[in-house]
Amino acid sequence: MKLNRRQTLIAGLAAGVTTAIAPRTLRAANANDEINVGFISCGGRAGGLMSQFSKVPGVNIAGLCDVDSKRLGLAKERFPKAQGWSDLRDLIASDSIDAVVVATCNHWHCLAAIWAMEAGKDVYVEKPLSHSQWEGRQTVAAARKYNRICQLGTQQRSDPMQAEIKKFLHEEKALGEITSARVNRYGIRPSIGKRDTPLEIDKNVAYDLWLGPAQDEPIYRKALHYDWHWVWNTGSGEMGNWGVHVLDDCRNNVFQDSVALPTRVFGGGGRVALNDAGETPNVHFAYFDTGSIPVVIGLSNLPSAPGSKSSPKHPGPSSGYIAYCEGGRYEGQRGRGAAYDDKGKMIKEFKGNSGDVLHQANFIDAVRTRDRASLNAEVELGNDSTGWCNLANIAFRSGENFTNAAASQLDSPLWKSLLNEMDTHLSAHGIPMESDEIKLSPILELDPETEQFVGEHAEAGNALLKRQYRTGYEVPELA
Repeated sequence: MKLNRRQTLIAGLAAGVTTAIAPRTLRAANANDEINVGFISCGGRAGGLMSQFSKVPGVNIAGLCDVDSKRLGLAKERFPKAQGWSDLRDLIASDSIDAVVVATCNHWHCLAAIWAMEAGKDVYVEKPLSHSQWEGRQTVAAARKYNRICQLGTQQRSDPMQAEIKKFLHEEKALGEITSARVNRYGIRPSIGKRDTPLEIDKNVAYDLWLGPAQDEPIYRKALHYDWHWVWNTGSGEMGNWGVHVLDDCRNNVFQDSVALPTRVFGGGGRVALNDAGETPNVHFAYFDTGSIPVVIGLSNLPSAPGSKSSPKHPGPSSGYIAYCEGGRYEGQRGRGAAYDDKGKMIKEFKGNSGDVLHQANFIDAVRTRDRASLNAEVELGNDSTGWCNLANIAFRSGENFTNAAASQLDSPLWKSLLNEMDTHLSAHGIPMESDEIKLSPILELDPETEQFVGEHAEAGNALLKRQYRTGYEVPELA
């Protein structure tokens, strides 16, 4: 029996064959031809990306894929000429698709991207790149092996403001040397609920495909979609959801990407006050030792106090970063920033556009030119920024009950200040830092070359670098 393209692709993937389908020549070989883009997922983020890609000249939304037939149907109403599929492998195998946008749950990002690149497609993959650091490395390897263009959806990288910030901080050194950095993500999120019995999956959802690489575990939250973020089996918590944006901004503008991964991480937090089915921390704090400029991140999804509609007090923007310098500080966030002298007077403002549309256009330009160096968030950079988030999550997950004695191992004013803020914040909710609700990791030491933990606590960290994959949905080892 003659196999069709999809059957050949699946057979090759199942057998571990990487030459099942040779990457085909892109039909849109010049700027005057359309590039047909296919979307894997038709959820909220995918809908936003569809709008942005639609504004890029020469782009045709040609393919739509979602395991939820309701969401697929709504997307088809919006783009009636696009072909629709429920199985991503059908979209990937189609000769009508040139490039793929992966906007699935986090646990699918890497495998979907790797399958697409293996089949000769270029890939725009949403952040965070990976659900674990090991699979992120395999995705970078896939881009190199199959010579594919692969961009991460950290769109602020394409904001022209970024070049102005780096010139101000590093070329002009208008505030002197950068001495430390603080990263923030403060934004209130409600409870996801807690069921007594497992969630019944809607008959319109192809659940085995929704699960993909994740384990088939009962779900006790109220909703299947979106709230997967707050369960380790499918999500990366707020650290992977928003933390990757603000940490990427810090890596880009403070370090100019000179530091791929930190050498040590120390952190903790808890999922507190909600008593819901979530597992990822809604209060999270971490310290990153880079060998040069120290960095901390503070994160909370709780209000300042029960019943409040505002986040707790903190220095700097609620979603952004602060570069502390010899002669003042720079506060940056999506689309804008401001520099202050050492007396707190604003001396310069920066205005941007968040990078929307420009980031998608940057990807399409690279698809046309075949120049991955022109990408503003090439997959290797994306893997590094995601890595900081993965490390912060590993620190939380490997932690034991918080004690002030353990926290004081690190003699850093930046760290101490962050912990004092967290103590005040949690106290407002009646939660002491020294309790079984708040965890603190050991100081974890990382070898940035091997991306493996080393030293006294290596075993605890290394156990969380790679997940167990379900049969048929394994991320291949390419690196």
